[in-house]
Amino acid sequence: MAKDEPAPNVPNAAKLALDMQMRTRKEHNFSKVEEDLLDPRPIQTNTLTVSSLRSKLGFFNPFAKKTVSRGDLVWLFDNTAFRHSRMSSWQAEFVTAVFEKESANRLVDLAASIARIVGLADDAKERETIEQRLQPFAWDIRVGRNAVISQEGSRKTIKLGATGSEGCSSDVINISSHGKGSFVRASAVVTGGIEGILDMQTYYAGEDGWAIISDIDDTIKVTMTSDPIGILKETFINEPRPIDGMPELYTQIKAMLPKDTPWFYLSASPYTLYPFLKEFRNKFYPPGTMILRDSSWRTISGLLASLTMVTEEYKVDRMKKVNSWLPKKKLIVFGDSTQSDPEAYGEIYRTFPGWISLIFIRKATDVAMFGIGEKNDPERFEKAFEGIPDDVWHVFEDPKDCVATIKNKVGSKWGIPGL
Repeated sequence: MAKDEPAPNVPNAAKLALDMQMRTRKEHNFSKVEEDLLDPRPIQTNTLTVSSLRSKLGFFNPFAKKTVSRGDLVWLFDNTAFRHSRMSSWQAEFVTAVFEKESANRLVDLAASIARIVGLADDAKERETIEQRLQPFAWDIRVGRNAVISQEGSRKTIKLGATGSEGCSSDVINISSHGKGSFVRASAVVTGGIEGILDMQTYYAGEDGWAIISDIDDTIKVTMTSDPIGILKETFINEPRPIDGMPELYTQIKAMLPKDTPWFYLSASPYTLYPFLKEFRNKFYPPGTMILRDSSWRTISGLLASLTMVTEEYKVDRMKKVNSWLPKKKLIVFGDSTQSDPEAYGEIYRTFPGWISLIFIRKATDVAMFGIGEKNDPERFEKAFEGIPDDVWHVFEDPKDCVATIKNKVGSKWGIPGL
């Protein structure tokens, strides 16, 4: 089979996954919930103003580009450095987002909307948590803003690309050399009056060896992606919870693999959830680059849509990008059965033969409670992984069951403490 030639069943597998997603949305009234949610942005007219024109032009607007300044709120995202050979330069994709911090007046109404939908009382103490987590959805985005960063150990500053129409920028940039497996800190070069996530770290990955790609929602974090009310509760109200056994599993995998093994956390969530998800990752899982949708989705209905629609296409696209950075790596990937992870991983395996060594899909055993039961049918997995050797893909319920398979594949000489 040619490298880019899909297996004959791939369209059918993808269609099956999409059909299940659409039926899940219909069965659990996603559209009704999305209609009832209040938009955090003021209602816009169709009048074409100078401000709206600048927003539409985004990166291509020559008049909008300027360095971030007082009143801007800047987020720097952790990233992974790569090089294709020992003789080539180190590079990394730098992602940044810039907002204009606005009044929180509208947050009160939006928080009340969410509280009403999930059934909270008017005086519920959870309102404060909802408002705090909603803030990035209410901030206005800044278009055409350039951030400048200074990397530890380098005398040169790095000017990042201008933010586009979604308020974020993404640029692959040559950077200074450091040892494989090292974390190098960088900070925004800013004047007074600029807030945000002004520090980041770059992880230097080896050219070959191992790498991990992990889904987040319902793979390592309880998100309830098949239930709109569940998504709202787990995102805006509840303390973030890891899936039982997954932190212990990832800790052991990290101990098994070499120091220069990069970790990528791939989610269909919008980048407005970056601080929330980063804090969760830091608490429970190994450090790694978080790959989120580069669309701001400044509506809560947009958040629900991002987690339940076109997730396979999005994840396939992002994994192709990771392959372009680290084509010589051997991948271990983790996902779950609630959305389209099996189909996305199956497509990537067939597109880049030999790149993925192991595929693990967490079988969400409570899926029948909030989704379509057939998501866990063996036939679904067989279609998704048709043409892929049986010893490559594994469906599991207990994370402990993954350890021996990984140890055998990695051939680690180190012992593994029991889970």
